[in-house]
Amino acid sequence: MAVFTAVTETQLAQWMRDYDLGDVVDFRGIQSGIENSNFFLTTTRGEYVLTIFEKLTAEQLPFYLELMRHLASHRVPVPDPMPRADGTLFGLLHGKPAAIVTKLDGAPELAPGVEHCMEVGQMLARMHLAGRDFAFDQPNLRSLPWWEATVPTVLPFLADAQRELLTSELAHQQALFASDDYASLPGGPCHCDLFRDNALFAHVSPETGHTVRLGGFFDFYFAGCDKWVFDVAVTVNDWCVDLATGKLDAPRVEALLRAYQTVRPFTPAESRHWVDMLRAGAYRFWVSRLYDFYLPRSAELLKPHDPGHFERILRERRAGSAAGTPGAFHALSDLPRSCN
Repeated sequence: MAVFTAVTETQLAQWMRDYDLGDVVDFRGIQSGIENSNFFLTTTRGEYVLTIFEKLTAEQLPFYLELMRHLASHRVPVPDPMPRADGTLFGLLHGKPAAIVTKLDGAPELAPGVEHCMEVGQMLARMHLAGRDFAFDQPNLRSLPWWEATVPTVLPFLADAQRELLTSELAHQQALFASDDYASLPGGPCHCDLFRDNALFAHVSPETGHTVRLGGFFDFYFAGCDKWVFDVAVTVNDWCVDLATGKLDAPRVEALLRAYQTVRPFTPAESRHWVDMLRAGAYRFWVSRLYDFYLPRSAELLKPHDPGHFERILRERRAGSAAGTPGAFHALSDLPRSCN
C-alpha cells in the first residue's frame, strides 16, 4: 500500500534478525492504496510481503493476523503470517506494528468476467464457513458507529444534494441496524474489503480445462465480524459493476451469487435485505473515500480514490437497478444447498 514509513536496508536487516527467513534479496515499496506501508520482500527462503501498520494498534492487530493464520490452516488461500523467534506474529518497526506474510501467486484481474466472479463467489463462501470456529471477535471497525462519527466531519465539504443523500442513507441504515431482521442475519469474520485488486488469479494451462484459477484473497486489514451478506454485497459492488456508471452487470452478479450459494445458501432474511446491504456496502466506501479525499494524511505515495464512484453506486442501488433487485436474488433460492 502507500508508503507512509520509509525503511532502509540497514533497518530492515536489523529487524529481520527476529525471523528465520534467510537473507534479504530484494525489497521494494508497493505504490498503491492509502492505509498501510507495504513492501515486497524476497529472501533466500521465499517471497513475502512486509506491512507496517499506520493506523491499526498492537492491541487490534492480533485479530487480523490470527484470522489469516486460521483461514490458511483451513485451506483458504490467504497470506499466512510468519512467526518471529518468540512465536509472535508481529513486532515493532519505527515504533509501529509490522508483520511479514507469505506472498500469494498470481496477479489481480482488473477487468473480471463471469469466470472470475464464480471463483470469487465460491471462495468467499468457503472463507465465511471456515471462520465459524475462529476464536477472536472484533467488529467491523468501518461499520455504523464509524459512519455516525465520520459523516459530520465531511458534510461541510459537500453540495446540498450530496449532504441530503449522505444523511438520508445514514438514517435508513440506522433503522435497519436496529431491526430484528438485521439481528437475525448470519455472520462472522468477513473480509469487508474484497475488491478486485485484493484477489489474485494464477496462470492456468489450457490443458487443465479451466480458464481461470483463484490464487487467493489478501489485504485483510479491514476485516471484522459482520453480516456475511454485507461482505457479499461489498464484493458484488466491485466485481460485478460497470466502473463508468456504477450499474450492476447481471451475468456477473448471477455468477457470483450462484457460486456462493452452492457452498452457503442464503436465508430468507438475507434475500429480503439484499438491496439494503448493497446500499450499505456502497455507503461504507463512499464515506471512507470522502474522508480520505477531504481530510487526507500526508504520505510518500498517497493516491486517494475518487469518492464520486461510490456516490454513483449508492444512487444506483437506491434506484434499484434490475440486476440488484430482490427478484434477481430470490431467483437463486432453488440452487443446490451443499456446504463443503
